[in-house]
Amino acid sequence: MPFRRTERFKKAFRALPAPIQEKAVKALRLLAENPHHPSLQVKKIQGVNNIWEGRVDQKYRFTFQFENENDRIIIVLRNIDNHDICLKNP
Repeated sequence: MPFRRTERFKKAFRALPAPIQEKAVKALRLLAENPHHPSLQVKKIQGVNNIWEGRVDQKYRFTFQFENENDRIIIVLRNIDNHDICLKNP
C-alpha cells in the first residue's frame, strides 16, 4: 500500500535517533505489506476520527490514516515519536 508523509512526520522522523529510525523503517515496511501485522499492534485512536496508531517498539509509536486518492487507498503518515508525545498530537 502506498504512503504519503506529512511534513510533520518527515520532521519528527529526522529527529529520531538512528537506531529508532531503522526500527521505524522496518515497521513501515510491515505496514505497507499488511496494515494488520500483529507486531505493529495497530489500533484506532479513541476520540479522534479515522486516525490509527502503530508500534515501532515498546517506547515509540507512529500515527496514520487511510485516505482515498485517485480511486486507491493510501496511508498518510501523520506523526512519529515516543508514545506519550505522539498520541497527544496524533
